[in-house]
Amino acid sequence: MAEYSGEGDDPLLIPARMLNEFAYCPRLCYIEWVQGEFVDSSDTADGRFQHRRVDSDSGAVPDGYEEVQETFHARSVSLTGPETGVACRIDLLEGEGSKVTPVDYKRGSAPKVAEGAYEPERVQLCAQGLVLRENGFDCDEGVIYFAKSKERVTIPFDEALVRRTKELIEDLRGVTQQEGMPPPLEGSPKCVRCSLAGICLPDEVHLLREIEAEGKEKAGAARKLVPTRDDQLPIYVVGQGETVRRRGDLLEFWSRDGKMGDARLREVAQLSLYGGVEITSPALAELLQRGVPVCHFSFGGWFYGISQGTVHKNVELRINQFDWAKSKDRSLEMARRFVSGKIRNCRTLVRRNDPDIKKSKEVLSALNRLAKEADEAENVESLLGIEGAAAQAYFSRFDGLLKSQAGVFSFENRNKRPPKDPANAVLSYLYGILVKDVFVTLLAVGFDPYLGFYHRPRYGKPALALDMMEEFRPLVADSTAITLFNNGELSEKDFVRRGVGVSMTPKGKRTVVSGYERRMSSEITHPIFGYKVSYRRVLEVQTRLLARVISGEIEEYPPFCTR
Repeated sequence: MAEYSGEGDDPLLIPARMLNEFAYCPRLCYIEWVQGEFVDSSDTADGRFQHRRVDSDSGAVPDGYEEVQETFHARSVSLTGPETGVACRIDLLEGEGSKVTPVDYKRGSAPKVAEGAYEPERVQLCAQGLVLRENGFDCDEGVIYFAKSKERVTIPFDEALVRRTKELIEDLRGVTQQEGMPPPLEGSPKCVRCSLAGICLPDEVHLLREIEAEGKEKAGAARKLVPTRDDQLPIYVVGQGETVRRRGDLLEFWSRDGKMGDARLREVAQLSLYGGVEITSPALAELLQRGVPVCHFSFGGWFYGISQGTVHKNVELRINQFDWAKSKDRSLEMARRFVSGKIRNCRTLVRRNDPDIKKSKEVLSALNRLAKEADEAENVESLLGIEGAAAQAYFSRFDGLLKSQAGVFSFENRNKRPPKDPANAVLSYLYGILVKDVFVTLLAVGFDPYLGFYHRPRYGKPALALDMMEEFRPLVADSTAITLFNNGELSEKDFVRRGVGVSMTPKGKRTVVSGYERRMSSEITHPIFGYKVSYRRVLEVQTRLLARVISGEIEEYPPFCTR
């Protein structure tokens, strides 16, 4: 639902820019305006650059009701039209007395069409004209200036364009008051350059609907609408007495011995602080303003919490999440998918890495059976039992997956709090990093990470993050641990035994974090959609698919299962 102004029951005025988006793609408009999500692309960044002059207020606008003959030019003029239902900021307003012409700046070249511009641009300009009329000005036409081709195209506000503009205003108002976003465009070339394609997932939603309708395991490949790599990456700071500071557009990292390094703020996706690391107020404030989460961990890797900016606007998603969580049947349905996906990925890891085929054959058979049982579990208690049996079978072969230093890093069983051997210490540390990444992704999409469907709510327990990380435990965390041990990247010097427990040295932790980030940046072919994508991006795709299930766009959550 759209937000309200607080004055009676009048809905918030529609920005003229959103009318442009709505005419172009109703779903794009809904995601950007109602749900409050936006991602920059080269096109949008260049558009802001082209607007840099007209975005600065200058010039005075006379009262439209006054009879004056002066000529004026005013930039970045903000006006509202309560009767029209539109608020606008006009790039440039040219006029003489009460007769005015709004000028809208566009970054590209003028299209070779009879109307002089495409409908979204003409409708946006006409809405500005209607607001000007409502404020007492005489406005019969507008101008679109195309920066790339340096052309001024005049758009007359004829009866047909005014009627179409008013229709779209009413349609947009209706869409923002309904529950659920408009459906995605199907096979549209508009999606290819859209910066919100990774949020909208148009091809993915349509393909999953096709799979559900036809009962197939896989449909045709989706277009590659999501980037395979991120321009921004996480930063980890580990060590007592270290400090994070801001200097200009840089984050600087200092220890007692002096400066250790720096990073450009625009390249930071998230900042993770382990142990007694301090961060200055200016640095924290700048990160929060940029929407960069700051995650806090104990020295041993226990996730304490997160500092973030304003909460995601998508309250509709959280309402649906709470409704689903209140339903035992819906929660069980979702929990089955999480556990089944985890068991299948555990089976894949054993099949790929266990050299003892005879011993692993029985485990593979058991995991296959348990995955099917998880899909049909009648209640959460049964599902917990199935997951426990699968974990016991899986970890019974985990020692056989550690090939390189047999006897040095042996693994008997899964243990924690504290971990009693190096392998368990690494696994626990990796699970802490993974739950942090899932937690951050859930927040970015608009979920409440503390309300899950399988893991039950408990004070301080990120239940939904624990739900979502299940299918990624073997693929990301366990696989990283196996690689680090088998490649000899971790040695006995990287571990310290304290009492009955084992912990890692700062060097060992840095090695584990480095291995984890390599894994998250590696690309894999998506088993359903067919394009290559990094594990980091897969986390977001899966989280957004979960949102699509909760919103009713697709019926079943498809866990990410490699083959």
